[in-house]
Amino acid sequence: MVYRIYVEKKSGLDHEARALCSDINSLLGIKNLKDVRVINRYDVENIERELFEYCINTVFSEPQLDDVYTELPKADAKVFATEYLPGQFDQRADSASQCIQLISKGDRPLVKSAKVYILYGDISESDFDTVKKYVINPVEAREAELCTYETIKAEYSVPESVPVLNGFIGYSESELADF
Repeated sequence: MVYRIYVEKKSGLDHEARALCSDINSLLGIKNLKDVRVINRYDVENIERELFEYCINTVFSEPQLDDVYTELPKADAKVFATEYLPGQFDQRADSASQCIQLISKGDRPLVKSAKVYILYGDISESDFDTVKKYVINPVEAREAELCTYETIKAEYSVPESVPVLNGFIGYSESELADF
């Protein structure tokens, strides 16, 4: 079973969200944006419910600094999430997984993290796309699904054969253009 938790810095400590709101207003020129919330999402698999509940306030959050939700807060706003691309190292998820393993003295659970962005204000679809392009670095991240997962175990198909390209290093400029 996959367990999910959302963790957000308390008001006044939400520096990342405030900085992003300021950047969107000033750098992107989107003046209709009134507020931004940044929420860290954690999905955990291969763990007992009791251990997950214990880890909420010991691994995933600091009770004096963070608000914790079991569901994404309902909001009349535009919402999207980002996650690392497969193959990119997710330090947040890896650290959480290691901490849970230390606490349980057992097997290391699977942990996947994402950042959820909630944008308040009268934002057009065009402006929403502009914000997503600003936030998501396509080299390391992608837009994440907001739905829950049946499993977070990554399944990859292994190609039977990989094409090999030979001789192109000796091509002329016109041959390279055709190639």
